[in-house]
Amino acid sequence: MPRPVNASTTSDGCEALKLVYFGTPAAAVPPLEALVAAGHEIAAVITQPDRRRGRGSGLVGSPVRVAAVALGLPVFTPEKARSIVADVRALGADLGVVVAFGQILPIELLDAIDGGLVNVHFSLLPRWRGAAPVERAILAGDTETGVCIMGVEEGLDTGPVYARATVPIGAEETAGELHARLVAAGTDLLVETVPKVASISPEVQVGEPTYASKLTVDEFELDLARPAGELARIVRAGNPRPGAWLTVDGTRFKVWRAHELDGRLVPDEVQPEGKARMTYAAWHAGHRDTNPFA
Repeated sequence: MPRPVNASTTSDGCEALKLVYFGTPAAAVPPLEALVAAGHEIAAVITQPDRRRGRGSGLVGSPVRVAAVALGLPVFTPEKARSIVADVRALGADLGVVVAFGQILPIELLDAIDGGLVNVHFSLLPRWRGAAPVERAILAGDTETGVCIMGVEEGLDTGPVYARATVPIGAEETAGELHARLVAAGTDLLVETVPKVASISPEVQVGEPTYASKLTVDEFELDLARPAGELARIVRAGNPRPGAWLTVDGTRFKVWRAHELDGRLVPDEVQPEGKARMTYAAWHAGHRDTNPFA
């Protein structure tokens, strides 16, 4: 991997690198901020174009764009990553870092950075390659998951692994809570690994791969005839999105928190359509003739 001509050092004494950062959602902000804090040079931040985030609203930048602007970093917002291949190549970066960018990176872009790209993936590869590894791990009843720093290839999360960390899954933990812990673990692992990428040999993924397909709203419908343990996992995996739900009095009724007790699903926090979240006890107090979970 090429090195900066006038190399500086990071906060822990490692050689600082010139990086291109690819990321979009809020979860990709802490790793970006940590790389900057560690002393690496961010030559450019690549993120998704500005979008309308609500009905009638104007265009709003992604959380990563907002963070990058606050940090004074140059930002590219391509509709298609292919359109910035020449720009990225001209940066002369040592390494690319990807955290939930949201677009498939073409081979031309992978070749535009001599040191390649690494990706922060929230599973223990090759288990749960794909779009929704955190939710799929909970739905499957896994008791542990983790984070991998992997090399980016053309295949779907098939690249070799530079580093990994195991994270236990709490028995009552929601996808949002688990994801937050994985982001924290992944940020630490990324900062530790980036300076070593050029000098260590990554491990080829070993084992039978499983695939974490995109989530659909329909698969989070609660069929109360299913075992309570499965239903509780659906509730946990659907929080914060898309939300587990069932139909009550002809309208959609979301269940944000629930637990299993004596072989049945006991709701704790719910949200009737058009209403705010509330405890199930508060909702049931006003609907004593209706108990869909009985």
